Amino acid sequence: MAILPADMMESQLSMIDLLIAMFPSASELEIPESTREGIDTLRDWCQDPTETPTGIPSSLSLAVCLAVTTEKTIQVNIKISLQLENPESKEPLPITYSLRQPEWMSKAEVANMAAAMPPDDVFAAFEYIRDEAMHFLETRQTLTETATRSSEPLVRVWFYFPSLSTRGKRDDLVNYASDYSLTGFVLAGKPGVLCLEGISTDIDAYMSFIKTNSWGDIPSHQKKVSERFRETADIQRVFPGMEEITDSLGERSGQRANRGDMQALEVWLKARGLHEAFENVIF
Repeated sequence: MAILPADMMESQLSMIDLLIAMFPSASELEIPESTREGIDTLRDWCQDPTETPTGIPSSLSLAVCLAVTTEKTIQVNIKISLQLENPESKEPLPITYSLRQPEWMSKAEVANMAAAMPPDDVFAAFEYIRDEAMHFLETRQTLTETATRSSEPLVRVWFYFPSLSTRGKRDDLVNYASDYSLTGFVLAGKPGVLCLEGISTDIDAYMSFIKTNSWGDIPSHQKKVSERFRETADIQRVFPGMEEITDSLGERSGQRANRGDMQALEVWLKARGLHEAFENVIF
């Protein structure tokens, strides 16, 4: 192979200059001493290309440490060719790059990422690597959280409302429950009852969301809800999803037909093995 002509060599050196500008810190860009010496020699030669320099390597090597997060980086090893594939070539050999395995990825995971890297465009490769590495870390974090959550015990928590009537607020209690992997039921009226099945952290997060967002327009002194009972021993889900049972539960009484039939609720809960909860929540 023949050494690049001076104009092509300047183009390759300009690529290195661009990388130095993009990654100015020594922690971001690693340039071996042999590469630095080669760069200096080639710059001098490009200024006066009358004599072909000796001892020029076939390529210059450097390494970019791409920041994925504040704590995680991934190293991209880069080789910039200094030779023509044949004397008739009008372009230098393309820049090649590869990934060094970080401690937080397996060899197979790195190989899978590298297999889909954009070819012949190191800057597109940088963007791809960052995006894929970030996605990898997010996916792993989700799997870790899921595994942790799955090991947490289920609880069943009962909340009591002196009054629960607004349709939109009731709908929110039902509609947002699935976002927190919760099951249970809502009973509107005077009193109102909310039953939630799930892990404690999800229930706490759900109630915090409801109070902050769904009830954000309600004065704090009117957000009257209290936890009446929490079941924690060997809990299994009784409810397949989250539903409102107000309109399907017995007769409704009271001047404005908003006073729930507590006897019907007692029967309904007893049929589901939850009679103890009724006694703790209503009385």
